[in-house]
Amino acid sequence: MTRFALTVVRHGETRLNKEKIIQGQGIDEPLSETGFKQAAAAGIFLKDVKFTHVFSSDLLRTKQTMHGILEKSKFCRDMTVKYDSRLRERKYGAAEGRPLSELRAMAKAAGQECPAFTPPGGETLDQLKMRGKDFFEFLCQLILKEAGQNEEVSQEAPSSFLESSLAEIFPLGKNCASTFHSDSGTPGLAASVLVVSHGAYMRSLLDYFLTDLKCSFPATLSRSELTSVSPNTGMTVFILNFEKGGKGKPTAQCVCVNLQGHLAGVSKTP
Repeated sequence: MTRFALTVVRHGETRLNKEKIIQGQGIDEPLSETGFKQAAAAGIFLKDVKFTHVFSSDLLRTKQTMHGILEKSKFCRDMTVKYDSRLRERKYGAAEGRPLSELRAMAKAAGQECPAFTPPGGETLDQLKMRGKDFFEFLCQLILKEAGQNEEVSQEAPSSFLESSLAEIFPLGKNCASTFHSDSGTPGLAASVLVVSHGAYMRSLLDYFLTDLKCSFPATLSRSELTSVSPNTGMTVFILNFEKGGKGKPTAQCVCVNLQGHLAGVSKTP
């Protein structure tokens, strides 16, 4: 069996987030003052976690958030970030740069509702989901290939430490599951992956995990919590398990969805 952890974080706040303006892919807005504070708070929260791989969308708001996280890290400060366009936000086409209220009005005029409505020139939800699936399958193959090449885990990042460093900050709670206290026969983590992405993308990824992978989620989570957009720098954590040989789909267990406790002391921009 090969196991790895996937921690997905939404980018920090931008001015357009605050003003409820659609950014999508075409509006490459930097973080606001609050957004930089959120990224730093996320970094402090994750500072003792040893990640083996770090990926980010190639848009500015995610790049800045990833930098804010890694500069606080004890173990990952000098890691090379792999920027991937497959992690970009949903493309909203003609709605980009317009208020969210206009997108909703466009949807209503078309006899549809958000988020199912696709603006002219935008991505459908199915296209977004396929993009997320493509990245996830690439990630799985990467981890399985590396695990096969390194049957003995290196001393630099022992699998027991990868797991315990996550368990230190993602304990049992309202939105968490008892994932880390596995049976003694379960192997340690082969990798611990950090991804920084976007709100609609993360919601689509959750849908893929729920419907395609039949992921198990904490019983305390409601359907509305599973379909809501993550707050800025909200964190969602999964444990993926491949049976020996790595054939077929992995089994997936969600530890927490849109965790935001690290934001308690972050003040909002006036």
